[in-house]
Amino acid sequence: MSQGISLVVYPVKDVARAKKLYGRLLNAEPYVDAAYYVGFKVGEQEIGLDPNGHAQGRTGPLGYVQVSDIRKSLQQLVDAGAKTQQEVKDVGGGKLTAIVKDADGNVTGLVQAP
Repeated sequence: MSQGISLVVYPVKDVARAKKLYGRLLNAEPYVDAAYYVGFKVGEQEIGLDPNGHAQGRTGPLGYVQVSDIRKSLQQLVDAGAKTQQEVKDVGGGKLTAIVKDADGNVTGLVQAP
């Protein structure tokens, strides 16, 4: 089902300040630099900054597990006891995401590349 955590998204209030900090931390320039999302690639890992994350209830970073079939993976997790926090959603360019919550309240994202 999983291909590992490939994406970690941080909710940020000041995207310009966060972009500067993470750019220095990662020694990289963003490969996506939009008002709704800033993304850095470091090897196979993506670090994202979400200026809307706090408004969506995010209080810290969220790891996304890379999957090949997001709908099937989501259903398997729900069948295993997870609760869907965000249904499958196209976040642009055919990239699909979903978020689940386990019985302890921990959230995990799923991501399927186009």
